[in-house]
Amino acid sequence: MASSPFDWIDEQASLRARAGLVRTLRPRPADAGGLLDLASNDYLGLARHPEITEGAAAAARRWGGGATGSRLVTGSTELHAELERELAEFCGFEAALVLSSGYAANLAAVTALAPHGSLIVSDAGNHASLIDGCRLARGTTQVVPHADPEAVRKTLDAHAGPAVVVSDTVFSVDGDAASLTELSSVCGEFGAGLVVDDAHGLGVLGDGGRGAPQAAGLAGTAHTVATVTLSKSFGSQGGAVLGPAKVIDHLVNAARTFIFDTGLAPAAAGAALAALRLLRREPERAARARSVAAELHERLTAEGLTAVRPDAAVVSVRAPSPEAAVRWAADCRGAGLAVGCFRPPSVPDGISRLRLTARADLTDAQIADAVRVISRAAPR
Repeated sequence: MASSPFDWIDEQASLRARAGLVRTLRPRPADAGGLLDLASNDYLGLARHPEITEGAAAAARRWGGGATGSRLVTGSTELHAELERELAEFCGFEAALVLSSGYAANLAAVTALAPHGSLIVSDAGNHASLIDGCRLARGTTQVVPHADPEAVRKTLDAHAGPAVVVSDTVFSVDGDAASLTELSSVCGEFGAGLVVDDAHGLGVLGDGGRGAPQAAGLAGTAHTVATVTLSKSFGSQGGAVLGPAKVIDHLVNAARTFIFDTGLAPAAAGAALAALRLLRREPERAARARSVAAELHERLTAEGLTAVRPDAAVVSVRAPSPEAAVRWAADCRGAGLAVGCFRPPSVPDGISRLRLTARADLTDAQIADAVRVISRAAPR
């Protein structure tokens, strides 16, 4: 009997099982199953907010269930343009371009801004979407040690020609923040562009949640481009690139994940716009998310656990092994608490951990309950 062309998958599956790295889908019920949620990226607690869900429903009723095509054909609506205008103004940039996901936004920005002959300097801790953007770009990529502006300087100094520095603003695994001020200074020294992924900064950092670039004084500068996702603090779906108008115009004409992808569904655009307007009215949500993260860290470390001090709303708690991390997360779930479980290859340092997301709508009692469950379930 002829072998299957996919027999090699069996060996890969066996290797994953032995390493404790098997991943499975777990559909969640509409009511979250009674679990306290510290696993999602719903930092401001807006995904189920009545204004956001109504924003989605109203947009779907008016514009339909889908965008119907790429934005250059039929998929761009007045709603998309309205979202872009308000998002750019809120974050302090000249222009914005909305795409179907934050992943697509990162691919668009990196590939379109790093042509043949250019250098991409990428932080070792960057998100997979930035890494994939570097792989697809025609420029040459040099990966530098995590959070090391001096390494960026040395790499740029050895290159003659156009260059972009690519970094998360808040790194998704440990929740630590990049030194944007130093990176910007280095980029200015060598005439390099700075492309930052603010997926975990928008809605949490900056004045009223305007993001890490705004907090660092970089929003609206000629050399800074930011990408964001609408699926975290805004409780919706989609992504956007923000920057100088000429950069956005270039992406419309050169970014393949914009040109050839179906536009963001109207419901998602409507929900994101509603979230943006709510955050304008309730800017205190950003500070609350940060304070919840700080309290989680303080209480967990007081229990003897090893947790990374959060710079935004992500709290990382180290686990001794991938298998222990899986058991720990499962035990938490059994006690009514949903937490993230990050294992290789999702973690660049190979260290497994629980990943907790602080939410602005968590009560003090819920914070205390979460800490109690995590500490009691911790591997001994």
